[in-house]
Amino acid sequence: MGGGDGVGPDGAAPHTGSLARRMLLIAAGWILVLLLGGGIALERTLTGQVERSFDERLGYLLNTMIVISEVAPDGEVYFIRPIGEPRFLEPNSGMYWQITAEGREGFESYSLEPSQSLWDRTLTPRGGHLDNAPHYYDNREFPEEPLRVVERSVILPDSDTTWTFMVAAAREDLDAQIVRIRSILIWSFAALGLGLFGMAVLQSYYGLRPLRRIRAAIQRIRTTGSNRVSDPLPLEVQPLVEELNMLLAHSERQAEEARTHAGNLAHALKTPLTVVNNAATAQAPDLADTVIREARTMRRHVDHHLARARAVGRRSVGHARTPACDSAEAVRRAVERLYPDVRFDIDGNRQARVAIERQDLDEILGNLIENAAKYGGGSVFVTIDAEPDAERCVIWIEDDGAGIPPAERTRIFDRGARLDTDKPGTGLGLAIVRDVAEIYGGAVELGESEDLGGLMVKLILPRAG
Repeated sequence: MGGGDGVGPDGAAPHTGSLARRMLLIAAGWILVLLLGGGIALERTLTGQVERSFDERLGYLLNTMIVISEVAPDGEVYFIRPIGEPRFLEPNSGMYWQITAEGREGFESYSLEPSQSLWDRTLTPRGGHLDNAPHYYDNREFPEEPLRVVERSVILPDSDTTWTFMVAAAREDLDAQIVRIRSILIWSFAALGLGLFGMAVLQSYYGLRPLRRIRAAIQRIRTTGSNRVSDPLPLEVQPLVEELNMLLAHSERQAEEARTHAGNLAHALKTPLTVVNNAATAQAPDLADTVIREARTMRRHVDHHLARARAVGRRSVGHARTPACDSAEAVRRAVERLYPDVRFDIDGNRQARVAIERQDLDEILGNLIENAAKYGGGSVFVTIDAEPDAERCVIWIEDDGAGIPPAERTRIFDRGARLDTDKPGTGLGLAIVRDVAEIYGGAVELGESEDLGGLMVKLILPRAG
């Protein structure tokens, strides 16, 4: 079963699905929604326009009938000139007209014969409206021939009869046009949708190609031993490549540091072990003293490399933000118990924060302040970040002791180097301080204190943002 670290049972990192599949699903969804919505809107617009054109033609014929209609002395309606539509004369042609008299005594059905195209059929008007407006509707009175009808009820001059004028046309041509429009739209939008989806597939393949190139570059790093991704890539993925190269450089640097530390430790332990082995083989009379002396030497080396290893491990965790003043005060309280007669003074910027882990800062300041108390004359001054606007945070540790001659200030950083052998110690303090500070990108410098006359240690550390 996979553990809580997010690693699958086969050791592979878990994933959340294919990025290309996500892009294609989103593109397909939007294409479908937009084309469906646009297709429906366009279909409604075009079919509505066709129906309006069809109705306008019927309305024109209806208005023509009304304009050319007059009432004869006997009360019948007649046309003063032909309508001008030949299909009205052809039986079952699909174009019909009819005039009906409503509520006129002696005229039960019609005041005028319907168009010849109706032949033996009649249309039933809906009637019941006298608003001088044409009314359009679908009529299925003839089962084999659905009709589109426009009718209007009017009262002609010199007549008190309500006449209902009707013009009807078969919907066959109208429906055929609508079917053609819908067919064209369906095929057009289907082709457009396929084209857009194909473009999305191509865009996904081409757009994600740099990620595949990064993958291939990482494979080359693993197989060929290369330590950088140097392929030219688009600007959008260049920050990723830069971070990857920085991570590779960091890993390479850590590996090199680990190899160096292991080699140094092995080299440092080799000589004491050889001495002990030779003394034991020769059964030297001072074997016990030799073992104790060389064991102390090996312990110094082990402590030194362990301190470096802890600093490197904590540095790789992330960027720390440690208040320098809090660490200095904690160290002062601890050192005061060992040297109660020493006067300590801590001053400077109490808000300063450094980019170093608290434990490592305590170890650095502990070594420096304890050395100042041990080898000084009774006064230790600690000044923290006297220049808050500087790029680095600088901490000065000064004492009133004898100091260190300039010629010895470089050698004193060597492991086991001690100028005062009368006092207890391992000679690792300044070496550890220098190594840990350098691991975090800092530095340590030695000088002479202008105020106290003794040693001044200048500790330079990266400032926390």
